[in-house]
Amino acid sequence: MEVGIGYFGDIDRNPAQELAEQSNAVIQNIIEQSILADKLGLDVVAIGEHHREDYAVSAPHIVLAGIATVTKKIKLMSAVNVLSSSDPVALYQAYAIIQAMSGDRGEIGMGRGSFIESFPVFGYDLKDYEILFEEKFDLLRELIKNEKVTWKGEKTPELRNIGIYPRTEKEIPLWLAVGGTPSSVLRAAKHGIPLIVAIIGGQISNFKPLFDYYKHEYIKHGHPIEKMQIGVHTHTLLLKNEEEERMYFKKYAAQMDRIGKTRAWPSYKWEQFQAGMSPDGALFMGTEQQIEEKVRYVKELFGLTRFIAHMDVGAPGEEMLLNTIHAIANIKNKIVK
Repeated sequence: MEVGIGYFGDIDRNPAQELAEQSNAVIQNIIEQSILADKLGLDVVAIGEHHREDYAVSAPHIVLAGIATVTKKIKLMSAVNVLSSSDPVALYQAYAIIQAMSGDRGEIGMGRGSFIESFPVFGYDLKDYEILFEEKFDLLRELIKNEKVTWKGEKTPELRNIGIYPRTEKEIPLWLAVGGTPSSVLRAAKHGIPLIVAIIGGQISNFKPLFDYYKHEYIKHGHPIEKMQIGVHTHTLLLKNEEEERMYFKKYAAQMDRIGKTRAWPSYKWEQFQAGMSPDGALFMGTEQQIEEKVRYVKELFGLTRFIAHMDVGAPGEEMLLNTIHAIANIKNKIVK
């Protein structure tokens, strides 16, 4: 099982400090922390795309390219690029360059996106949400496999035997990220694409049917089981004691409430936070031992090949993030033989 860390680039808004200055610091810290993760032997750094003032990263491939220049082994994954509002040609070309810079360490994690801010930013209509993803999913796979592409879609610009450059020596790995939608799981299984599931709420065990469904359909569609890859992406943070738990809860709840304003969520409560930290809860937070026990649990329950610890929800602070990276590296060394 590969073990890695993940970021959205959360900003801890300080009214006394310019937003640009705060964003710059967040991105620089992600790069520095990725260097540490690489040195400690972690396998993956995964970075997501958002277009809101509370997140610093709008173009994960740019940050990953920066990380590529200062690391040696760690894989560079987007988690995710919002494919529905992206240009697949530009996305392919960006990752082809990342492959050249990094020695083929780049990976595209693609998803429909649970955040919709990118649609108006890039001039897309939300009513086309489904068809945009389906067309761009098919086109991106075509671009990866073929140097010259002929393509026509309803919402996608036509290509007539167009060469797309630069090319890569190896195919760019794709992961399909889902939040729990069975149709998305089926899409990944049908095409033999690795699946990564965001587990951020509820009970861990409730997600097992999704993984079982993926495995069944993956085999049903004739893909070799030895090449199957499945992962989870979870909110994770080392919290050494109750004082740290209560301090971080304020930041975590504030971020959940900011997101929840646009989704009619009720205010996030301490009881939810505690339930999430229970043995079957979705939050991989607590002491190193508590996190390790959960990682072992999901590894066995789902048959994972990849675990991503998403650490920066609510901007916990540099010290907590560094401590968590060390803890995740320790856990990897104990679990992965």
